[in-house]
Amino acid sequence: MPLRFTLRQLEYLVAVGECGSIALASERVNVSSPSISAAISQLEQEFGLPLFVRRHAQGLSLTQGGKQFVEQAKVVLSQAARLNDLANSITGKVRGPLNVGCLLTFAQVVLPQLRRSFVDAWPEVDFHQFERNQSEIFDGLRNATLDLALSYDLNIPADLEFVALATLPPYAVLPDTHELAHLAAVSPAELADYPMVLLDLPLSAEYFLSFFTEIGVRPQIAERTRDMAVMQSLVGQGFGYSIANIRPWSDNSPDGRRLRYVPLTGPVRPMRLGLVLSEGASASQTVRAFVDHCRANVSAERAAGLRLRLDGPQRDF
Repeated sequence: MPLRFTLRQLEYLVAVGECGSIALASERVNVSSPSISAAISQLEQEFGLPLFVRRHAQGLSLTQGGKQFVEQAKVVLSQAARLNDLANSITGKVRGPLNVGCLLTFAQVVLPQLRRSFVDAWPEVDFHQFERNQSEIFDGLRNATLDLALSYDLNIPADLEFVALATLPPYAVLPDTHELAHLAAVSPAELADYPMVLLDLPLSAEYFLSFFTEIGVRPQIAERTRDMAVMQSLVGQGFGYSIANIRPWSDNSPDGRRLRYVPLTGPVRPMRLGLVLSEGASASQTVRAFVDHCRANVSAERAAGLRLRLDGPQRDF
């Protein structure tokens, strides 16, 4: 009996099942909501059973049958993806889809450069990038919506693999006019009495705050934001200092204010930047090619921060 559904429809089914919303699934797979809604309706019609319970203003929830279908759809999609890997292995080519996640805090600095040089080297790769927080990265690797991701070594679960690329020391981010901005280094104890702009992302915030709990003090959190650029602008406008492990190329905030990046001293653990992979992901020739590319292009760190060895001159950030 011929199949009357497509792998794409199964992909949409899994996205809606995990997101609980067609609108959120639309953002994940970058397809219009009507297209996803139509695909779900076609699957329900084809199999002759409801896959979701639709509640007005509350999104969608899977029926018992829908839960079983989503789990089986994941298996089918995973097996189908291996066909690409098999073809690449047989032909010795690097090609096909590659879904790469990146931690929100440094995606704008790291990922576009790596993507540019990688697709120039391997033009048959269909590269897709996704900016996520740490928890979302773990979820994406586990549900196979991400092949691998660039992130920090923050609470990496035992079922995921971390490949270290560079070590990044933390900096205090200060407005140029701050009392401590002229120092060669600054400790968390010296910062504790000043207002702080916390980069408030899952796991990242815990890492930054640990510098203060280690010495038994509490920072004076004046503002919180989940956006790196907003953090920089708040600091530039004098609302407080912040902490980051990535030093951008420019010492200006997005709205043009001068910033100072002062190294942190004391019991402050550096962050390791690297690649997070699910078990067995490195069996894919395309994934291995990207891992090797990152190893070749993300060089050893310097005191000023991470460097990328890409085409053209090197620059610190």
